[in-house]
Amino acid sequence: MEELVGEFWHKLITKRVSTEHSGAKVNLTDLNSQLAPFYRALGGAPGKVIEGASARELKLHRRFLQRVAGTHRRTNIAWQDERSVRLPPMHAIFPDKALNEALYFWLTALAAQLPTIKHWFVDNQHATLDLLKSKPGLASSYYALVDAILPLRPDLDKLEGSKLIREQAIQQALKVPGSVANLPKASGDPDPIFLWLYPEPIHGVSIDADDELDDSDVENQEEQAEQLKGERKEAKRTNDSKETDGLLVFMLESLGTWTEQIELDRPQEEDVDVNAAAAAEDLDIITLSRQRRAQSAKIKFDMDLPAPQNDDLAVGEGHRLPEWDYKRSSMLQDFCLIQPMLADDALPAPVPDRLKMVANQLRNRFSALNFQTNWLRRQTQGTELDLDSCIEKISDPNDQLEKQNFYKARSRNQRDLSCLLLADLSMSTDSALNAHQKVIDVIRDSILLFAEALSGAGDPFAIYGFSSIRNKQVRFNLLKNFSEPYSDAARGRILAVKPGFYTRMGAGIRQSTEVLQTQSTHKRLMLILSDGKPNDIDHYEGRYGVEDTRKAIMEAKRKGIQPFCITIDEGGNEYLPYLFGDNGYAVVSDMTRLPTLLPKLYLNLTGQS
Repeated sequence: MEELVGEFWHKLITKRVSTEHSGAKVNLTDLNSQLAPFYRALGGAPGKVIEGASARELKLHRRFLQRVAGTHRRTNIAWQDERSVRLPPMHAIFPDKALNEALYFWLTALAAQLPTIKHWFVDNQHATLDLLKSKPGLASSYYALVDAILPLRPDLDKLEGSKLIREQAIQQALKVPGSVANLPKASGDPDPIFLWLYPEPIHGVSIDADDELDDSDVENQEEQAEQLKGERKEAKRTNDSKETDGLLVFMLESLGTWTEQIELDRPQEEDVDVNAAAAAEDLDIITLSRQRRAQSAKIKFDMDLPAPQNDDLAVGEGHRLPEWDYKRSSMLQDFCLIQPMLADDALPAPVPDRLKMVANQLRNRFSALNFQTNWLRRQTQGTELDLDSCIEKISDPNDQLEKQNFYKARSRNQRDLSCLLLADLSMSTDSALNAHQKVIDVIRDSILLFAEALSGAGDPFAIYGFSSIRNKQVRFNLLKNFSEPYSDAARGRILAVKPGFYTRMGAGIRQSTEVLQTQSTHKRLMLILSDGKPNDIDHYEGRYGVEDTRKAIMEAKRKGIQPFCITIDEGGNEYLPYLFGDNGYAVVSDMTRLPTLLPKLYLNLTGQS
């Protein structure tokens, strides 16, 4: 009964002190597909992504009931860093939903205008003023937001002293941007200005900045951030090693003679806090330990790798490829090790019974493309009359009648193109799609039906898969190469495809480019089948991976290769235009249709639809 009363009281007080308009709430995820192109159209950094920002703690005055309810300790504000634009995950500031949406677009435009902040109060005013001058169409939206936000700010009649002067300056700066040179000082933080961008949080600097588990030579690696419910947390490294760490072990009979300290990392699974997620939401910065106690993280990761006898066969020693570091604006030579892999234990297999009917239909349809038929006109002999030539002879009396070129003949020319299909085999493909299928199951069927279709067309084709474990091993799985005829052996390797590790896409594309360059065909097509953004467990996450992938795609295009990406990532529209261009990708909303859509996309790309 006490718990029931307490829960009722908590809900009552929380609702009483709430300043949100839940009926007009707008979620960032609902607008992300619109905000990303809007940001880039206004000149924003093309490599940045738009993400949800975790609430930040400000030193604000809270009313008595707010303190009782434990609310208003943290505030959703907008900011950005070199990796992304961080906007509140939801807006419910105004009772009008249209205003909440307009606030998202205004903050996105301001982020494009103000990539870095040196003086928060002055820079936001100048950026606002410049934006209103260069983009006058935003003026009506901005002033509507100002008119709506001013009544929500502290009442000037209830303030006094330095706080009154400060609030007057803020409201004047909102009404007339650029009219206030400095922010007057006062105790505490001013109420949040939701129309402005805030500086990024101050990151803690580790005493020991080197990560012992990563021997790469890239400096200033981006910290991996914890993401909860669409909100990206900031991470801070700390060295928590102490001389007293470990377990002091001794035997009673050896008391006074000998002791030994053992570094012991005790498993924590038995006392995991069930409210850990809720606790993490209350943190501004999540602290990550630098201490490698018992090398537990490395041991666990190594145990996740397949044993050599169960793994695919490594073909050769591999070779190194470069990687683009956008921070340095330079190529890191010989940075990634590409390791070709072959499923040598995969048994030859026919087409599964459930796919035989579709496979036969695709082979029959694509067999019509085996040879292209062209008409040679104005021939002295042929299978049919060339009516155009006959009409010209009759209509032009001056034409020499001895030229009896009144026929047309068929000419069969083989298609001059080759295709490489590169499939993302990262561990995310192991996720369940429905009660009967995983993502990898649909990818496997898609690859198989694509191969059946192209075997009917007679076009040279190759199929590879890739996944990565940092830059030290980018696994390049051979499913079928160009020189190998398509047979049950290749089918067996395709049917044996399984999820791998991470997605170092730039390396996979560069290796595929090298393979395609061995083909002498006029047209060379690279189809990339992916389920998400480029990523890995080192610095290859976020903007770094996106920029390297884009660089690899540009290199492929310069070498006469046409890359095209097919993704099942619903958020693909946010970053794929930057990587592949507006016409260089396709987002498949219903993944179960992918096996039949992939051959159709191939027909469209090769001009045979």
